[in-house]
Amino acid sequence: MVFYFKARPEVGDYTIFMGLDKYENEELIKYGLPEDIWFHVDKMSSAHVYVRLQKGQTVDDISEGNKVNNVDVVYTPWSNLKKTPSMDVGQVGFHNSKMVRTVRVEKRINEIVNRLNKTKVERKPDLKAEREAVNSAERAERKQQLREKKRREELQRLEKDRQSEILSYKGLMVSEKMTSNKQIASTSKSLQELEEDFM
Repeated sequence: MVFYFKARPEVGDYTIFMGLDKYENEELIKYGLPEDIWFHVDKMSSAHVYVRLQKGQTVDDISEGNKVNNVDVVYTPWSNLKKTPSMDVGQVGFHNSKMVRTVRVEKRINEIVNRLNKTKVERKPDLKAEREAVNSAERAERKQQLREKKRREELQRLEKDRQSEILSYKGLMVSEKMTSNKQIASTSKSLQELEEDFM
């Protein structure tokens, strides 16, 4: 079971979610997304809480809330979580400790906690399928961007070739386009008419 909350449902931002127990936490660790930020109360047994950011947002765009007073909350991007086979279920480490931040939360803000609890929804998501769908969409987007890039490059190459052709002299002296004096004389035009045609 995974619990979902909305930070500010009136503006539709930030989905917050957490597992019921360490087994759900394990699944959340395994199938997180790059937009997920992981939170945990430091040095205490507590839930793993995730905030899913919108595309383009960073960890600096979020603010914190809490249920108890005087706690340190550590947080880091999901991609920084490290899981090794020797770790207990639900236990994590970090790839880069410099990416882990800590915030001291002095006082519980009941307004925030109450607002979050009003949005609480319990679901049994297929986290693996969600992750695969996101990966598939990202691959399709990268393929489309690559196709667009190749198309732009081909158009640029064709335009460059066209401009080179315009600026080159090789098309000026082509025998098929030339008219000889004999051909001009055979047209039965007067010299004055030929001069007018030329001008």
